[in-house]
Amino acid sequence: MAKQYQALTDRLIEFISEQKVFFVGTATADSRVNISPKGMDSLRVLNNNRLLWLNLTGSGNESSAHVQIHPRMTIMFCAFEGPPMILRLFGTARVIHKDDDEWQELFGHFNPLPGARQIFDLSIDLVLTSCGMAVPYYTYNNDRDMLSNWAEKKGDDGLKLYWEEKNQLSIDNIPTNILAK
Repeated sequence: MAKQYQALTDRLIEFISEQKVFFVGTATADSRVNISPKGMDSLRVLNNNRLLWLNLTGSGNESSAHVQIHPRMTIMFCAFEGPPMILRLFGTARVIHKDDDEWQELFGHFNPLPGARQIFDLSIDLVLTSCGMAVPYYTYNNDRDMLSNWAEKKGDDGLKLYWEEKNQLSIDNIPTNILAK
């Protein structure tokens, strides 16, 4: 049965720490809904109502564009092993770019990952668990290193060129402001 909470419990924080993948959902009032799978060591729970997500360079930049217009975000976790559960975190997010004053402080919560481009700071206002009994079992082997290798080969200058070419607008032509400063 689904349960609602106003904040993460210690048990749910432990569940999050054990997950290897999570999904991020964002949209504006008029845009397409974007749902992105995320992995690697890119999420930190700061307290029962706040988490950070380190966003790495990818082919799109939908979450950044959406959050700057309509700051709602949902993050979902699924138990792929052990007891079934789906965990959804609903809240208000803000995007922090590399040139923003807060970047250094917030980036310090993470191990550096090649291609880091933004940090999302989510204030959680609703936590929802549901059964997850239809989610299949999957076994984790390891992280893929292809994105890290690609970003390392690009280097800082190459990544900025990539952001300029591929990450400035969402698929709905909403600015991401990745190079605004």
